[in-house]
Amino acid sequence: MRGKWWLALALCAMLLVGFGLGRFHTHAAPGARQPLYYVDPMHPAYRSDKPGIAPDCGMQLVPVYAEDLSGQSIARLSSGEQKIHIAPSVQQLYGIRLAKVERLAGTRTIRVLGRVAADETRIYRVNMGTDGYIKSTQDDAVGNQVGKDQRLATVYSPEFLTLMGAYLSANERTQPPSNNASNNKDPSPAQFAAGVQARADRLRNTGMSDVQIRELSNSRTVPEDVYVVSPVDGFVISRNISAGQRFERFTEFYRIADLSHVWILADVFGADAEGFRPGIMAKITVPATGRTLHARVSSVLPEVDPTTRTMRVRLEADNPGFHLRPDMFVNVDLPVSAASGLAVPVEAIVDSGLSKHVFVDIGDQGNFEAREVVTGWRADGRVQIISGLQPGDRVVSDGAFLIDSEARLQWSSHSTAPNDSRQLSSIARKND
Repeated sequence: MRGKWWLALALCAMLLVGFGLGRFHTHAAPGARQPLYYVDPMHPAYRSDKPGIAPDCGMQLVPVYAEDLSGQSIARLSSGEQKIHIAPSVQQLYGIRLAKVERLAGTRTIRVLGRVAADETRIYRVNMGTDGYIKSTQDDAVGNQVGKDQRLATVYSPEFLTLMGAYLSANERTQPPSNNASNNKDPSPAQFAAGVQARADRLRNTGMSDVQIRELSNSRTVPEDVYVVSPVDGFVISRNISAGQRFERFTEFYRIADLSHVWILADVFGADAEGFRPGIMAKITVPATGRTLHARVSSVLPEVDPTTRTMRVRLEADNPGFHLRPDMFVNVDLPVSAASGLAVPVEAIVDSGLSKHVFVDIGDQGNFEAREVVTGWRADGRVQIISGLQPGDRVVSDGAFLIDSEARLQWSSHSTAPNDSRQLSSIARKND
């Protein structure tokens, strides 16, 4: 019996010695792995910087090593949210690419989206200064190309009959009188001519075209109808009448635009608006066809859009062949001189609204640092970096947004502090 007792005592002693040697080897051996932090095996959301007992279940906290993170997509390497580890397999899955921070100088191109609009100084409104009746219309559909003096509609108005009769009477009086009938008290030929001109202006202001006024002078016959003509070569952009319709004085019949010269309206931000100065030439590209033209900046309008906070720039362009049509979208490229500075691809910038940051490669096979930056101009797919980076730094260009989204998702599930009493209470309530 006594022999068994000694045997059990010797066995316990051997176990204690082995455990002590194992702990000594763990702490003293060179190159031993060091845990990054410790987690609760029942609630991995809880983490601690030191070993100990889990507050909810009483179990030993489990150490987490850097090697353990290789299987995770995104993992935090420090108690803060600045440094992360991205497994190589995940980098390939996300299509992550790196770009070097470079110093750029010289010229840059501002590209903005522009909308073609009719030149408002070349839009003509056709109406009548009298009441009447639309007898017929022809070739006047919206979008039709029309020529100057082309007939669009035929109207009837009794007021025109009176005006045309007065015009013909004035014309008759301009004929030179015979010697026998001459009277020193009669008006001179110049006075008669002035009277004819005044009546012609009355017809013109009422809505009769110069073409029909000349026809009236030649035929010396009062026609029953008056026809409406296009005042210019252009396109019908508005039509408000139809055959059989009665119209009132100054009703707008048509709106016709001369599109041989057009406007291009572009919305630009304040920093870019400085490059659009009157007189500067820009290149216009039609995305659908690839056709290019040149336009001149005419003015930067003073109003600021209350929604987008942008300013409107107006450019003017000749439009041979009418390739630019109203409401067509085009690309406007304006070369401007650029201040030298560091630049990264646009895709590298993650904008949270309150701040902007990039993910910088800090080496060591997949470790990155989220670094806040201040940006400047943006052009040609590059963004100027005013502060936050150094020449030669390598940043994530493609895939930065995916990294940021995944990192925020994982960090939000591990966001409580290791020694926060509120965290311990929350975990305890969950356990209850």
